[in-house]
Amino acid sequence: LPSGIRAFKFKDPDGHDLEIIWFPPELSKDKWQQNTEELFLGIDHSAITVADTEESLEFYRDLLGMEVEESNINSGEIQADMDGLPEAKVRVTSLRSQQGGLGIELLDYIVPGTGRPFTEDWQSYDIAHMQVQLVAKDIDLVANTLAENGVKIISPKIIKFPNSYPYSQACTIKDPNGHAIMLISV
Repeated sequence: LPSGIRAFKFKDPDGHDLEIIWFPPELSKDKWQQNTEELFLGIDHSAITVADTEESLEFYRDLLGMEVEESNINSGEIQADMDGLPEAKVRVTSLRSQQGGLGIELLDYIVPGTGRPFTEDWQSYDIAHMQVQLVAKDIDLVANTLAENGVKIISPKIIKFPNSYPYSQACTIKDPNGHAIMLISV
């Protein structure tokens, strides 16, 4: 990988792809260079495959307010080996909220091209189902803005939770590629 980054991908017991990555100190955030005996330092981001980076940026950057940290094209033998795809070429765009926290990485495969789309009949209890949780300051405002912009709201309404829950309200939406996102407010 570029600049001394080391990584490998593998599948969890349910078949979800995971990647372990190590950054050299000069390319790393301080939190990933802690002096600790722990093997696992945490989760940096969730990567999702998208059909069109610009369309996804309109959703994640323009509607949800995330910021682009970097964007580049990964290709060559190393990327092909990482993905298990001959001649893989992917546009990688890293996004994060202004407040920090976990990021979202958009993977737009130029080669071999757009992957298979989600089917419309997935259910939240399907093993293949995965969702990202994003925290909203005003969930009603965000849900209304998204609905006005044609975003599919999965939840029939904003759900209110009792005080014993870690968040007070939530609703589930779909991004332009069908990825599930649960918006929560604390």
